[in-house]
Amino acid sequence: MRTAAETEVRRPSAVRALTTLLATTAAATVVVELLNWAYAPEQGFALAVRTGWALLRSLGFLLLIGHVRRGRTVARPFGLILAVTTVFAVARLIVPRQGVPPLPGLLGFAVLTALCVAVVWLLYRSPAVASHLTRHRPRLVIDGRGISWRETPPRRPEVSGWLLTARAAAFTYSPLMLVPALVAAAAVLDDRLVAVPAVLFWFGAGIVASYAVLFCTAFLLRGRRWARRLLVVVTLAVLAVDLPLCWWLLGADGLVRDGAPLVTAATVTLYALHRATPT
Repeated sequence: MRTAAETEVRRPSAVRALTTLLATTAAATVVVELLNWAYAPEQGFALAVRTGWALLRSLGFLLLIGHVRRGRTVARPFGLILAVTTVFAVARLIVPRQGVPPLPGLLGFAVLTALCVAVVWLLYRSPAVASHLTRHRPRLVIDGRGISWRETPPRRPEVSGWLLTARAAAFTYSPLMLVPALVAAAAVLDDRLVAVPAVLFWFGAGIVASYAVLFCTAFLLRGRRWARRLLVVVTLAVLAVDLPLCWWLLGADGLVRDGAPLVTAATVTLYALHRATPT
């Protein structure tokens, strides 16, 4: 039986470099967010919510390390959407409402962007990493040998990496809608009580979006063509709800800070659906 140390040695050097890079990126995310908080001229509720959401992404990188170490196929699309949305999440925080961003924040953002680009490059351009990320999740199997928990390929037809990327990007719709809705709730409670129904609708739409994406992607990975079209409709509906509410309740600043990450996720989803080969 192999020991953990032997398993680590047998991993390709590119995989070990990737796990180190992911740990560094997770730490850099925390440092950049704390720098931005320290230098921000306004440390209000809105910045606290957006900073907290951005900090949660450091946990996402730690989860991605686990997928990479286990050689899971889901690591590549998960890493792509995590890197892209992290860059946008940090970019929307370092830019103040007035003036220019502080130099420490700009330097930290540049370093974090370089780390995210390096992560994506290793995930998609390294042959050693690609050959390592071939394992599936373990499942409960009942057969002639009894009941066991082991790795088995999924029963659905094999899907392309682009479909997995579309699924990972679409799953970010709900949190990217709920974060600005929470920011708007604080503003509404201050002096815009007339907009309470709109905020409640925003929260409800964010929750409905999560179930709609879950339904679409469940059939999307099984090769159903109608699921592709339905996911496109869901994507357009999410944009049609979120962007006007960002503009109305949070202004142009909120539209840029909270609308741009959602537009990015939607663009990745639509592009991945376009590139995916129909089954």
